[in-house]
Amino acid sequence: MIPDHGSEMNVGISSTSHGTLHPAPFNTSNEKIASSQIMSTFDFEQLAEIELQKDEEELAVLGVENCTLAPVAHKGADLSINHPYYDVARHDIIQVAGDDNSGRMVITFSCCRLPPSYQLDHVRLLEYLKYTLDRYVENDYTIVYFHYGLNSRNKPSLSWLQSAYKEFDRKYKKNLKALYVVHPTNFIKVLWNIFKPLISHKFGKKVSYMSYLSDLRDHLKYDQLNIPEEVKRHDEKLQSKHKGLPSRSSKIPPPRPPLPMQQFGVSLQYIKDRNKGELIPTVMKQSVSYLKLKGLRTEGLFRRSASVQTIKELQRLYNLGRPVNFDTYGDIHVPAVILKTFLRELSEPLLTFDSFEAILRITSVESILRVAHCKEVVHKLPAHNYAVLKYLMCFLNLVHKESLSNKMTSFNLGCVFGLNLIWPAEGTLSLAALVPVNMFAELLIEFYENIFSSRSVAGETLP
Repeated sequence: MIPDHGSEMNVGISSTSHGTLHPAPFNTSNEKIASSQIMSTFDFEQLAEIELQKDEEELAVLGVENCTLAPVAHKGADLSINHPYYDVARHDIIQVAGDDNSGRMVITFSCCRLPPSYQLDHVRLLEYLKYTLDRYVENDYTIVYFHYGLNSRNKPSLSWLQSAYKEFDRKYKKNLKALYVVHPTNFIKVLWNIFKPLISHKFGKKVSYMSYLSDLRDHLKYDQLNIPEEVKRHDEKLQSKHKGLPSRSSKIPPPRPPLPMQQFGVSLQYIKDRNKGELIPTVMKQSVSYLKLKGLRTEGLFRRSASVQTIKELQRLYNLGRPVNFDTYGDIHVPAVILKTFLRELSEPLLTFDSFEAILRITSVESILRVAHCKEVVHKLPAHNYAVLKYLMCFLNLVHKESLSNKMTSFNLGCVFGLNLIWPAEGTLSLAALVPVNMFAELLIEFYENIFSSRSVAGETLP
């Protein structure tokens, strides 16, 4: 539940469970009328400013400091000054953070990284957000909005917010499956009431409020999120003040010993040692075989999500070494999501941590030499990783060859699989790093025969 910051917080928001809340209508028609009369006499900008000041006062009472200084720009080594939106991207306000529990791409927006309004062109911010989403809106995706850090100095105008909502047409809203608002305050309630006439009921159902960071664990792969340290500290203080308990959000559950036949969350070597020395993990072999037989021409293959409960059930079955029949689920996207989930949950990425820097350099390599660069990186992989990668790329190349039917070109497949094949040993993949990572995956898929034809590994198989 959202902490009780006063009776106002209980208007326009209703709770479900596990601290997750959804927007709710006013309780009575009289309240609707009263609200309408109030809104018609107040300047919305002034009202929002008043609510933000209230939020800041409440934070001060709780002993929680809001962001008061311009955040330091995070100039990652993988962000070129020639980036078309360098002036915005350097602040790391928007990040891509892996997949959620349904296999959907997760994009985060962190308010604490917004500099003062006079230092940021909000028109450019909107353009950059669209530029980022344009790479993913053809797939199902999720947004996590970290509200902490929004204040009267860095807040975009309400007219900007209104134009932003209108700017995002059906193309963007259709495949947005969930919007998680973390640490909501009075200001969020005011925004909801102001924009309620513009927001469709269908879109409103996608919005959920998270009181604490730990509430996200039920929906996302929490450890993949690039959560700003300021947000983590704020969450710890909120939990200790309101619950009298130490923070749950920053503590990783103690590791459990893997099951004998475990497939998810372990290394390739662990799986091989318990699979009679076979190089291709069972979950990959079965999902690829099923998709090759029944899914090659499915439009949007690997773009769609699947039921969280179904994916968790399948993971449980595989980890217990029990038989799996994909026909039981009646959804071709289930094995596709399982395959992506398996890759993302490997203890080390399939392309290995050692290859990370070389992969990022692909964009600085002359175009005509990029395939050769990919080949050089791939041929340095350990034999087991190489065999599994070769098996996967052989299959994805088949998917690419059916792109007239399935719409999954090597470029689209690269955007889907890049993040599932490589990530840094520490931290999360930055938004700027997605370009070389996705390009590398795209080249592996499109030029599969060229890259993989000259090396074989004992015991390797192909789909």
